[in-house]
Amino acid sequence: MKKLILKCICLMVLTALELNSQQETHYTQYVYNTLSVNPAYAGSRGVASLTGLYRSQWVGLEGAPETSSFNIHSPIKNNRVGLGFSVINDRLGEGVTDRTDFDLAFSYTIPFSEINKLAFGLKVGGQLLNVDFVKLRQFVQEVKLESNVDNRFSPNIGAGVYYHTNKWYLGFSVPNILRSKNFENDATQVNFIAENRVNYFLMAGYVFDIKNNWLFKPTLLARALAGVPLQMDLAANFLYKQMFLLGLSYRFDASLSGSFGFQLTKHLLMGFTYDREVTELGRTEFNNGSFEVFLRYELFNLAKNKGVNRFF
Repeated sequence: MKKLILKCICLMVLTALELNSQQETHYTQYVYNTLSVNPAYAGSRGVASLTGLYRSQWVGLEGAPETSSFNIHSPIKNNRVGLGFSVINDRLGEGVTDRTDFDLAFSYTIPFSEINKLAFGLKVGGQLLNVDFVKLRQFVQEVKLESNVDNRFSPNIGAGVYYHTNKWYLGFSVPNILRSKNFENDATQVNFIAENRVNYFLMAGYVFDIKNNWLFKPTLLARALAGVPLQMDLAANFLYKQMFLLGLSYRFDASLSGSFGFQLTKHLLMGFTYDREVTELGRTEFNNGSFEVFLRYELFNLAKNKGVNRFF
């Protein structure tokens, strides 16, 4: 069994080296980490908002991916301008690869009425990539790579639009526009090339006010990437008495997820999500699913923002 696990790790690492920068980090709880998907979301909550998230994928599989993220964003200048900053770290293969993305986001909102608003967003930043090929060669002797990758920097530019009212939202974004390369062919040896490729995101959600202090919010997140089948997440989220969160989501041909959250104080929200793969990988005995934990802290009382439903 240990040999099987090691083979799986090697396969994941080799795949990651080729595809890691082609795919944006994907969260189940993207609805509470929207800034990572769309820079136009910066400042849209009307308050200074800080969110931290940790994701452990394929629990039980040694060296499986781990993701940590932090972002902060806030409106300024009469809520027309929003500013944000985010950091995302991905680790894979017991230290074989380590990738850190950092971005500054800027948004400008055009209000059509008190509750109908259209925001345009831009972000600039970069990525630092570290790869320790020595650790990889412990298991895969045929891999011939001469040197590690140490803090390889790749710049990034992204853009998005985000339209929202007090009941629904619709957004479109391209988080990574530049197509930079992480590995180059050299004159003496043909290696592989990992290239940042453009991801397109479409997001939407609607809040239904149902009886007995319940709110119901169905959401959609679709992601398109050249050469990869369309990825789509559908979710049903419920909020009870502005305190308890319950959710169920399905990522087509990939996973089924359940989530819950609790508004610990007026300012602090905590949540947990568990994913179970519906693919063949999810049926293996060494994969116990994936989980996410997140915390969000708002610096001011949301109730002071007139006409705003803060379920998104």
